[in-house]
Amino acid sequence: MNKSFKIEVDCANCANLVENEVQKVAGIKKVNISFMTQKMKVEFEEGADTEAVMANVLKVAKKVEPDFEIL
Repeated sequence: MNKSFKIEVDCANCANLVENEVQKVAGIKKVNISFMTQKMKVEFEEGADTEAVMANVLKVAKKVEPDFEIL
């Protein structure tokens, strides 16, 4: 399943760092973060609990970039 999320990230480098760490989250098959559009596209693994996965994504993202938000 694919989903797109509106995000808030301060710089392109931060977006890249967050993307690299979020890619490691269980339940994520693929992730793409665009600083220019302030969007995150996520492809979930088959049968993943999307709400639980996204809670983990936010937790991991905030460790890398404290100002990161999923709107």
